[in-house]
Amino acid sequence: MRRIYAIGIGAGDPEHLTVQAIDRLNRVDVFFVLDKGEAKADLVRLRQDILDRFVTRPGYRVVSAQDPDRDRTPADYRVAVADWHRLRTDVYERLIRDELGEDETGAFLVWGDPSLYDSTIALIEAVLARETVEFDYEVVPGVSSVSALAARHRTTMNQIGRAVQFTTGRRLSEGWPADADDVFVLLDAHTTFDRFADQGVWIYWGAYLGTPEEILVSGLLDAGLATRIRELRAEARERNGWIMDTYLLRRPQ
Repeated sequence: MRRIYAIGIGAGDPEHLTVQAIDRLNRVDVFFVLDKGEAKADLVRLRQDILDRFVTRPGYRVVSAQDPDRDRTPADYRVAVADWHRLRTDVYERLIRDELGEDETGAFLVWGDPSLYDSTIALIEAVLARETVEFDYEVVPGVSSVSALAARHRTTMNQIGRAVQFTTGRRLSEGWPADADDVFVLLDAHTTFDRFADQGVWIYWGAYLGTPEEILVSGLLDAGLATRIRELRAEARERNGWIMDTYLLRRPQ
């Protein structure tokens, strides 16, 4: 039977890979890579760097496919994401069915941890639900962006006895989550932290975590610091053509 690994490869530093991840890399016949275009070619190169560094098994193949385009400003966010996932499921199905032999092992290399704000597990399950190709799969955890962020800022995810919430910029725009004092924000293209400036909140912000382009900023979130982060973010995105960032907002005890 075909076998698939969803391998968490960390937030950008090749040394984030676990011993388990390296072991599974060396069992793989075919690595599947979704090409997101020239602007994000660095993400493909970083994956290849990981293979060059850690895979000692000869003869593996790398198969690329174009990642479907996504509407970034939809009228209905959930409908747009569902449509995008359906198109990506089509791609995953074709890769597993056509590019992987019946007794071979394939892998998707997943940024961070596959269980945190990533669609790989859901897409694999969607392919299985179609019943057009039979395979088994395993999920290998990785260092998440939020773990890397906390470590790089030398802080903890939580305060003693206090609740933590993971959310998105879209949800944060609706207000501070109830019953949480520490809020990790992912997928925020609109610097939603602005609205909490001058409210006694601390921010721990990071972009390109674990890569040579890494940027870290922390401090009491006032209007000046919010402006500085916005400017750094815009400059970095212009320079690199893409940005991956996350941040922690904290109400101190």
